[in-house]
Amino acid sequence: MNGDNDLSKGAIFPIGEPLPEKFGQYFIGQAYLNMLTTAGVPIGNVTFEPGCRNNWHIHHKGGQILLVTGGRGYFQEWEKEVRELKAGDVVNIPAEVKHWHGAASDSWFSHLAVEVPAKDAGNEWLEEVSDEIYKKINNSCPGVSSR
Repeated sequence: MNGDNDLSKGAIFPIGEPLPEKFGQYFIGQAYLNMLTTAGVPIGNVTFEPGCRNNWHIHHKGGQILLVTGGRGYFQEWEKEVRELKAGDVVNIPAEVKHWHGAASDSWFSHLAVEVPAKDAGNEWLEEVSDEIYKKINNSCPGVSSR
């Protein structure tokens, strides 16, 4: 693993604990969560093992902001091109947008997940990102849009 994809030498925040089952059931592979703050604006450091990704999901009302801190991963909105992510990238996800995010198959991936506060905000978890689709994304990585 090259230095850009290895979080063991320079993770900004501690990896945290494996996701509790109430969230882990919506992930393929193992992810870890370290909640940095829960008051006001919840911010969690989420770390994905290589190949781990979450299901398609929607943040109702408030939306989400991802601040990528390490490794290499992907983000995709429904019916749009996949975006490759690396440290320093920012993803603004408006409320009501169906999307997924996770690690590349050969890299750990870490981001801060900032939950945009809103009255009655909540997540709706949907179908998995299939292995077939995920493999196609990883195989076409050189052609993936970087912004």
